[in-house]
Amino acid sequence: MMNDLEPVLRPGIEAMRGLVAFYVGEDASTSSLSNVSLWTDLDAAKQLDTFRPMLDAGKPFIDKGGTFERPIMNYLPMWELKPVSKA
Repeated sequence: MMNDLEPVLRPGIEAMRGLVAFYVGEDASTSSLSNVSLWTDLDAAKQLDTFRPMLDAGKPFIDKGGTFERPIMNYLPMWELKPVSKA
């Protein structure tokens, strides 16, 4: 179901101010999905709170017994890791 939503959600999310990256993942062993996104600032991140296509997309998941964590959590970065280059 989530893969079917990509063409519906992608254009609007990509057009949002401040988007750095957006990831969608699944854990088949727990039947759970997660969206993780990176934004330039908190106000930009909060655009998802009212993004109608995303809100509407949740209804079929709820109809099938899905649940969502609300409110949407936004975290400010504390530190970052990147791969160490091997020279």
